[in-house]
Amino acid sequence: MRFIFFLLFCLVTTFNYAQKGVLGKWKTIDEENEPKSVVEIFERDSMVYGKIIKLYRKPGEDIDPSCMECATDDPRHKKKVIGMEVMKDMKKTGDDEYAEGTVLDPSNGRIYSCKIWLEEGKLKIRGYWGPFYRTQTWHRLQ
Repeated sequence: MRFIFFLLFCLVTTFNYAQKGVLGKWKTIDEENEPKSVVEIFERDSMVYGKIIKLYRKPGEDIDPSCMECATDDPRHKKKVIGMEVMKDMKKTGDDEYAEGTVLDPSNGRIYSCKIWLEEGKLKIRGYWGPFYRTQTWHRLQ
């Protein structure tokens, strides 16, 4: 009987994750494999957005920084990073794939063209700056 309950739990959990797609909370991981933040990805007006809801800080780092590196004509300039929309206007381009939007790196103030997709249950996010790009892998939070 326990096995049946366990099996049902696994099926419901798998179905729930499959329905979420890219939406939800994701732990961002940098190129040094260090967690940097938690980004909540959500849908608004048929497009996908992402906002920072938590930062992982090292001792001595500001626990609630502002985006001092953002361009002065960007409305996010000097605003708090926690709560900031860093991913904007992502349009669905395929199954669990979105592109044509932008992503902001608050640490340097640069805005990149962006593409995101699911791969093996993880979120791949690729930021383009001209012909150059950088890809990160983010992990879903429960």
